Amino acid sequence: MQKLSNPSLLLLRNEEELTGKNILVINHSDDGFLSQLATLNPNANINAFSYNFAVHQAAQKLNSVSSFVGHSLPELAQLDLVIYYYPKSKPEAQMMLSNIRAISSSDTRLLVVGENKGGVKSVEKQLKSYAEASFKLDSAKHCILYEFNNLSPEHQFDITHYHQQFRVKAADQEFDAVSVPGVFNHGKLDVGTELLLNNITLPERGQALDFGCGAGIIATFILNKRPNLSMHCLDVSALALYASEQTLKLNGHKGTYILSNGLSEVTEKYDAIISNPPFHTGLSTDYSISEAFIKNAKHIMHKRASLQIVANSFLKYPPIIEQYFGTYSTTIKNTKFAVYHADKT
Repeated sequence: MQKLSNPSLLLLRNEEELTGKNILVINHSDDGFLSQLATLNPNANINAFSYNFAVHQAAQKLNSVSSFVGHSLPELAQLDLVIYYYPKSKPEAQMMLSNIRAISSSDTRLLVVGENKGGVKSVEKQLKSYAEASFKLDSAKHCILYEFNNLSPEHQFDITHYHQQFRVKAADQEFDAVSVPGVFNHGKLDVGTELLLNNITLPERGQALDFGCGAGIIATFILNKRPNLSMHCLDVSALALYASEQTLKLNGHKGTYILSNGLSEVTEKYDAIISNPPFHTGLSTDYSISEAFIKNAKHIMHKRASLQIVANSFLKYPPIIEQYFGTYSTTIKNTKFAVYHADKT
């Protein structure tokens, strides 16, 4: 278990505010806060929600908490307290605040906590028109805790209102993609993925995996080029899987969608694995996910299958690839990104 994050510490120093009969915690970390909240409220119904499958898995281990994962909040009745950890994406926060109002009543208290560098101060403006009362309860450890009361209800939350369609141009292709707030590089093609797509090699048939699929841009590009491939899209984010499915549907493709912490939920083997792997967790840089992915990728690859990834040039992936694959090649490298290729022999 991780040590308590600064937002959690700020919440717990205001424990008198953390009481209720039906409580929902949103966008929490696996840092022990849920356990302490349950101790403070031994007779309450405590629910947790995350877009992140790994966080959901951790919360599922707590007998005192009902955990949910998905692209929209579950319908929970009679919530008297909602605790929301403000994300680094303001558009994601705006979408979630709308979703919160759709399942809340006039009796629901909303606590919003977050780091100053994560933009938590924006919540005051975002909720100004939707809350009759708001309070800045506390600030410490570079974080702020707000309370909002008498929220005006949202009749119904519809995630399609937050779809952003955009044009992708890479190699010899042009197609439209769909994204929603909170998905990697929301609403545009990032330069790393573009470099990868411009230098990709693919098998004629078999199964391919897009690890960390985001909005499904890599998967759609591959299916446009190799429609006979069976395409699997994997991400730890339920928002990303939702966006990938919308993008593939928009372009007339079908895929298999895997919500997974790393490769934990993978049951198939692949002829090609293509990825722009993540190296951030929240506001922090975290290489462990990508390193574990490279370490374990070989186990889910057929013989002579290829692994192709794009990464920031400064990241030390080459020795890791070499350690687990023996040899690799650098397909292309510029001042910002490099594309690496390794085959399973």
